[in-house]
Amino acid sequence: MDFRFDPRTAELHEKLTDFMEEEVYPAEHVFEQQMRELEDPWARPPVIEDLKRSARDRGLWNLFLPDPAHGAGLTNLQYAPLAEITGRSPHLAPEALNCAAPDTGNMEVLAQFGSPEQQDRWLKPLLDGQIRSAFCMTEPDVASSDATNIGTSIVRDGDEYVINGRKWWSSGAMNPNCALLIVMGKTDPAAERHRQQTMVCVPRDAPGITVKRGMHVFGYTDGAHGGHAEIVFEDVRVPADALIAGEGEGFAIAQARLGPGRIHHCMRLIGMAERALELLCGRVSQRVAFGRPLAEQGVIQEWIAESRVRIEQARLLVLKTAWLMDEVGNKGAHTEIQAIKIAVPSMAEWVIDKAIQAHGAAGVSQDTPLAALWSQARTLRLADGPDEVHRASLARRELRKYS
Repeated sequence: MDFRFDPRTAELHEKLTDFMEEEVYPAEHVFEQQMRELEDPWARPPVIEDLKRSARDRGLWNLFLPDPAHGAGLTNLQYAPLAEITGRSPHLAPEALNCAAPDTGNMEVLAQFGSPEQQDRWLKPLLDGQIRSAFCMTEPDVASSDATNIGTSIVRDGDEYVINGRKWWSSGAMNPNCALLIVMGKTDPAAERHRQQTMVCVPRDAPGITVKRGMHVFGYTDGAHGGHAEIVFEDVRVPADALIAGEGEGFAIAQARLGPGRIHHCMRLIGMAERALELLCGRVSQRVAFGRPLAEQGVIQEWIAESRVRIEQARLLVLKTAWLMDEVGNKGAHTEIQAIKIAVPSMAEWVIDKAIQAHGAAGVSQDTPLAALWSQARTLRLADGPDEVHRASLARRELRKYS
């Protein structure tokens, strides 16, 4: 394994670093100001479109998609250090590069499994940043950590399918520009456990769709991910060709979608932790308490050293995982994908927590990005599967070696 940057990665890394310094970081305060002025709390402020135009002009667009027919054609290993940089400003940078969840996962699904018609109708405008999308899998009435529990029904009726059910934490659905919902439901409850589920493309404005409310994340609207909605589907009809891949393929598609999504989250989390550590070091170097700089306090030095160790460990594991995904595919890297999903959010949460503590009351205020960073890190211990599910699965995989 060689983690040195190749020439293309090095070029993009420099371009992206310049973009962050020159435009993204200065835009953070503009973003906050514009958000306060918006009447719709789920809308995206104008500065986002400004950043998107600039990123596209700089050649920093759709970097996440390895398929050169649709995206930048980067490998996972090439994308990893770039995604890490965007994690330093997670509310702005990923969306500016058209590399924000849930659109990234939905675009990957459509690129890999979508029909030519679905790609023309939905994938192209998503790749162009003209529309946003949502992913509707989690449900309030079942333990959605087991995706086979979902109860939403997708029933064939002539040349159409009829959808009934209730979803929540449907990421992306609150964005006013959301045009597509990718919905997972059951087409055959009597089939084998992992062949009951199907995914379908549903226009956001289809009759029978009711958005009940937007979900808050630790008090934040989480607009960077398009807002999370609770949605009711009542006799929502779509044509039969709206199904993705076919009946019974939903669970397999979900697993294919979640693998890249998990590593992308982990790449960005490392950037979040790096920024938190920078803020921590800057703060303690400037503040004096009990007659000496905070940076000279032993407990603070321990936090800084431990943060560096944890970040480096996590980064190496993520890079190894990215390399394996490139070399042997997502299935061959399953163990490592689960390992980073367990380790990296907890690492970032710990580092950000120490940065908050070093800032005192300022750390939980709107004057630093730390509170928002912490909420994202903590949430990602649940998103795409909770820690406990990944730990149990990883343990079973290890134990099979001895059975």
